[in-house]
Amino acid sequence: MEYTIFTEPQMGATYGDQLAVAQSAERLGFDAFFRSDHYLTGGGTGLPGPTDAWTTLAGLARETSRIRLGTLVSSVTFRHPGILAIQVAQVDDMSDGRVELGLGTGWFEREHAAYGIPFPKKRFDLLEEQLQVVTGLWSTPLGETYSFHGQHYDLSDSPALPKPRQSPVPLIVGGGGPKRTPELAARFATEYNVGFPENDEIRARVERVRSACERIGRDPETLKLSVAMSTFAGADAAAIARRTSRVSERIGRTLDDVRDGVNIVGDADEIGEHVERYAALGIQRVHFQLLDLQDLEHVEYLGEEVLPHLPR
Repeated sequence: MEYTIFTEPQMGATYGDQLAVAQSAERLGFDAFFRSDHYLTGGGTGLPGPTDAWTTLAGLARETSRIRLGTLVSSVTFRHPGILAIQVAQVDDMSDGRVELGLGTGWFEREHAAYGIPFPKKRFDLLEEQLQVVTGLWSTPLGETYSFHGQHYDLSDSPALPKPRQSPVPLIVGGGGPKRTPELAARFATEYNVGFPENDEIRARVERVRSACERIGRDPETLKLSVAMSTFAGADAAAIARRTSRVSERIGRTLDDVRDGVNIVGDADEIGEHVERYAALGIQRVHFQLLDLQDLEHVEYLGEEVLPHLPR
């Protein structure tokens, strides 16, 4: 089992805030630092404003040494796949081969309107073509060129450079879609993220993606399964209440709301029970979503009091 710290910097965080969390996570033994890829907060002021995901990860690549770095997930509406392939390959080289790319269709229409980014109604075809282009560019042998002629993207005789340090770069596809999401994960992904599901939804999503693998002749065991979940950890009820109140304006939820049996809420023992349920369903990686990047004590508690007791 792997454990990552997953952040939402658009809710209000500087690069320095993210650096402090990433370095703490590395020191405490977490496997990876992930961040969302958004340009607009869903609640609160969002001050000081958004930071670009891949610019941030480039900086972290040079200021960390072990922890893996990635997006959960980048939206296909934000970047042309040719540019994205260059960005990710460069950050992978800057990090000595520690990058992971999560890629999705995007969903937050209002952030697109706020920054003048086109938001087409149908985006699964964009996702499929971006996955084809990115993997195609990276896998083209040195000295050869890559061309792609699709409905949305057209590349001619690309030198397909630079190459990432890893081959392949881990790719994450996720979501609850019943058909195309599992199919795309089976074809392209190294990790399928089931998102933020109710506990009884996990089994069905896992079964669908495994069936999709079998249909194309892929061994389902080669696809890592993960879950992301909002996390509010603390030694006692008072500590958890403080953490919830700090982000209540941003998320619009109270302590009673987050203690719904789905979110990861509680002390080390309670969190351990959550993780055991995930493991029994085949989950191999847990992304602890932390919503307050100024609360380094939260990261410290998870790393010092929770992580040592979780199954590996």
